[in-house]
Amino acid sequence: MKLLAFSDLHTDLGQAQRLAESSAEADVVVGVGDFASVHTGLEDAIEALRAIEAPAVLVPGNNETDDALREACADWKQAVVLHGEGTEIDGVRFFGLGAGVPVTPWDWSFDLTEEAAAEMLEACPEGCVLAVHSPPRGHVDVGGGGKHLGSEAVLRAIESRRPRLALCGHVHESWGEESRIGPTRVINLGPEGMILEA
Repeated sequence: MKLLAFSDLHTDLGQAQRLAESSAEADVVVGVGDFASVHTGLEDAIEALRAIEAPAVLVPGNNETDDALREACADWKQAVVLHGEGTEIDGVRFFGLGAGVPVTPWDWSFDLTEEAAAEMLEACPEGCVLAVHSPPRGHVDVGGGGKHLGSEAVLRAIESRRPRLALCGHVHESWGEESRIGPTRVINLGPEGMILEA
């Protein structure tokens, strides 16, 4: 299965259009959060992505809530929003978890505590494609101050569930970086998008 995967669009409508155009070569499109910017522009970003004809798996970032993303995607038939839940497409299982994990310093942010994230990740099946907004702690998660900003709960889920791919975003300074946790390829995607085999 060929995936087109991206993160952190932040209402860049030109890039959304480019992703929609390049989605023609993908079997599934995966967007791992931050379609909006500080809870604004979500509907416009989703409207631009709606040209994607392939099935789309979307998780909320910390710049939009899961409810807002579900509402924006309500009449986009090919899109499924995952936040603490999974779906299966052509025999490949996907599991998604959105939000900023751990809790960010911004009072406007849609966040989860490590404990809440760990509870939601318990349903993650082994060998799936894991679509998470926040990276695992210690992997593709170094921010501008040189600190690791990723999630312990996401790290533990990857270690125990061994997904075939772990796709994330959130930490902009680590866009395009890759790591490995056991057999799992971990990628901080960024808005340019990547074509990947699942």
